[in-house]
Amino acid sequence: MAPTMVTEDHTSVSEILLTDLPPTRRQTRAAVAVLLVTLIGFAAVVQFSDRPGAALNTLFPSLDAIVLVTDLITAVLLYAQFSISRSRSLLVLASGYLFTAFIVIPHALTFSGAFSPTGLFGAGLQTGSWLFIFWHLGFAAALLGYAISKDVKLDGPASEAPVGREIGWCVATVVALVIGITWLTTGGETLLPLIIVDGSRLSPFVTYPIGFTIVITAAGLTVLLIRRRSVLDLWLIVVAAVFIAELAFSGLLPTVRFSVGFYAGRVFSLITSSIVLIILLAETTWLYVHLARSNDVLRRERHEKFASMEAMAALIAHEVSQPLGSILINVETIQSMLQSSTPDISEIREIAADINRDDVRASEVLRRIRTLIKKMPFEVNPIDLNENVRQAVALLSGQAAARQVDVRTAIGVPLLPISGDRVQIQQVLVNVIVNAMDAMSECPASDRRLTIQTALCDESAEVAIADTGRGIPPDKLQGVFEPFVTTKTHGMGMGLSIARTVIEAHNGTISAHNPAEGGAVFRIRLPLRKS
Repeated sequence: MAPTMVTEDHTSVSEILLTDLPPTRRQTRAAVAVLLVTLIGFAAVVQFSDRPGAALNTLFPSLDAIVLVTDLITAVLLYAQFSISRSRSLLVLASGYLFTAFIVIPHALTFSGAFSPTGLFGAGLQTGSWLFIFWHLGFAAALLGYAISKDVKLDGPASEAPVGREIGWCVATVVALVIGITWLTTGGETLLPLIIVDGSRLSPFVTYPIGFTIVITAAGLTVLLIRRRSVLDLWLIVVAAVFIAELAFSGLLPTVRFSVGFYAGRVFSLITSSIVLIILLAETTWLYVHLARSNDVLRRERHEKFASMEAMAALIAHEVSQPLGSILINVETIQSMLQSSTPDISEIREIAADINRDDVRASEVLRRIRTLIKKMPFEVNPIDLNENVRQAVALLSGQAAARQVDVRTAIGVPLLPISGDRVQIQQVLVNVIVNAMDAMSECPASDRRLTIQTALCDESAEVAIADTGRGIPPDKLQGVFEPFVTTKTHGMGMGLSIARTVIEAHNGTISAHNPAEGGAVFRIRLPLRKS
């Protein structure tokens, strides 16, 4: 059964069936190639079609067995497509293939010289030939029926009928028809005109039923050419053309049985029965591959969404933890001061002002995070990078003192004018400085030195933040700015990733390296503001 598929653009199921899919250029070229090869083969054999050959009676049941298998599988696949689309044309075509699959059974069993001199079931010399004619006449009628009913959909009560019942009635009708034809060609053989004369020659009468079958097939071919819209239509045109060639070799061109043309007709019969099956299997396989790929893409997208949610949570926790940590320290300091009998009110006011400032900074951080996540334009304002560095150092002065870190700043030029979001750039500086302090936590207090240097470099303003820690591990140096990459035991690995996102959004760069004297240096470059 063809796979059902729902894609993100809400493609309907009918749009992935062979009856609705338009042929691609590759498919059209392939169909034309098959048709050309068939015509070349026909032209090569036609001049030898009447040349007698060996009477290989036992070969024909084997050929019929191949047709039985291929046409039966084709019928099942077409019925499966009908169960999805409820297209009457598919129901007719599937029944036609089922008819050919079933009628080759009595054709093989009654073929003279295969299982008995005249065939089983009391068959005569004419039985196999008439079964062959009815076989091809039935398929030609199904092909024409498909072409005519292409635009007919089951509606009303018919569309509401169970699919199994519809298919069941068709199968029952086909079985009854095959049984009736088998009885007619065996028990009523004498009622039918002669096809085989003198045991080997073909009667001139055979041209009439064969010619009539060709006319029906040609009518179906013409309608398909006029109304061709789908992959199945394209390949049924090829089937019809090969089918006509087979009929020509089976009764029009050769005059004797077991001639070159007689055997060529059986080869063309195998081609006719295989084309649609090969296309159905190939296209169904392609659809399953496409479905598997689509599911794989959906799984990756789902994983990326979960990763994005995890990154978002880590981002918020990382960025907000700094102002919240400062608030907590200041609150604990006030509580300690209030336990004193003579608290310093002025100092408490200053600490309260710091708490208010950190609260505002936390709100600003959250707002900036929302801007980053939604990829909204950030606020572009004139900024003095030197002043931004001084403010970041001031914010972390208490933390630096508590960690016994000697912070040194070296301002290269009086003014480094840039443009951007002041809070975002300040948050990047704070993140990098805090990381530098963390990197020196295991160093002796006397060796904890943090140097922050600004300079004018070409057309950019540069900040270099150097620590005296152990440096960045070589295996993490290249990916230190990637999400979830951290050198800390309890780190989230989001700070430097956020820093790079912010700096690149400001058309700047951020890099890291381990100098020969030890430690690590982070270098931030931002374009100067154009006056």
